[in-house]
Amino acid sequence: MAMLPFRPAPFFGNKNAAFWNLQFAGWGGVFALRAVSALANQQPWDLLLVILVQVVTGFAISLVLSVIYRQLIQRSALVTWGMTAVALAAGVALYAGIDAWLQGIYYSATRDLTFAQRLLGLAFLDGTLLGAWSALYYAINFFIQVEEQADRLERLEAQATSAQLAMLRYQLNPHFLFNTLNSISTLVLLKQTEPANAMLTRLSAFLRHTLVSEPGAKVTIAQEVETLNLYLGIERMRFEERLRTEFRVEPEAANAILPSMLLQPLVENAIKYAVSPQEEGASISLSAQLVGRRLRIAVSDSGPGLRDAGAGTSTSPALARVGRTVSTGVGLANIRDRLQQAYGEDHRFEIRHPPEGGFTVIIELPYEAAGTPQALGASAPSDPPSSPSPSAPLIPAPIAAPAIGTQTA
Repeated sequence: MAMLPFRPAPFFGNKNAAFWNLQFAGWGGVFALRAVSALANQQPWDLLLVILVQVVTGFAISLVLSVIYRQLIQRSALVTWGMTAVALAAGVALYAGIDAWLQGIYYSATRDLTFAQRLLGLAFLDGTLLGAWSALYYAINFFIQVEEQADRLERLEAQATSAQLAMLRYQLNPHFLFNTLNSISTLVLLKQTEPANAMLTRLSAFLRHTLVSEPGAKVTIAQEVETLNLYLGIERMRFEERLRTEFRVEPEAANAILPSMLLQPLVENAIKYAVSPQEEGASISLSAQLVGRRLRIAVSDSGPGLRDAGAGTSTSPALARVGRTVSTGVGLANIRDRLQQAYGEDHRFEIRHPPEGGFTVIIELPYEAAGTPQALGASAPSDPPSSPSPSAPLIPAPIAAPAIGTQTA
């Protein structure tokens, strides 16, 4: 499930700077509107000085309100709105009182109004101005909080998905490790040090690759085949000619990307239930091709398959395979879960088991390319590649910033 995480707009990236920009723009606009209105009504130019003092007074009172609101915004709704009403009423009374005093001085020779009359007349205008400022302050901060919460939720979901992918991919089959280490121990006891050293070297290379690559990373089909060769290099030393493999990867499909370590459990499953139980061993084939804009991958074996279950197809991984051991379907279920996490419903996972035997897993994914395609040979080499390709690290989630406004120590 791929979702684009929320990124704050550059304007709100620095909340303190955004607050001051809005303050100067807003109060500057108030001054401009009042100045234009005064000049349009043919008021004297010295009235602009009075308007400037009024605007600076409102600017200063709004700074005090921002400090108070900043402390109230995280409180309960009753406390926030109750204390906001009290602070706003006090701010309006102070603002209207200063305005009335200034106008009393300026219009003392032309208007015969008492201080109370001027105060009541200006209270509505100043109350509307500071009320609108307060509403904008809370609206902007609540909007930012909602977006940050949505951002954190998406990042938590992404982290949970990554953790689940890691759990699924790091469930390395203990039977594989046990059998490999047991084979190494047997070779050492038989004093066959060179084969033992070669198997140990290949095991360490494979384990190193599984540990350094990120569980949520995607690799090309070509890189995934290299990983399979690391694994098959170990298993060939155990089963020798009983293990026969064939890779048929179209050049156009070689550069398609898919989740890393997706195919190895399928090959391991085929070895465990097709090669190991039969004296003659079995053949394992892997094919990858493009069908329209879809990548189609098939992993099949010539083992006993599901003869007791009858022929057919299925999308459920919970199927028991014929052999010395009974499959619990955990490996196939893990692959299905990883596909669901990575692609949602935009994938196909199908199991086929014909009546004559054999077992095939078919996976279809949306085609995604990475760079220039490179062709692969018809069969897989026995020697492991030199080194795996590292994958990109995960991006940690950011810490939410406080509300915009003047900073308090």
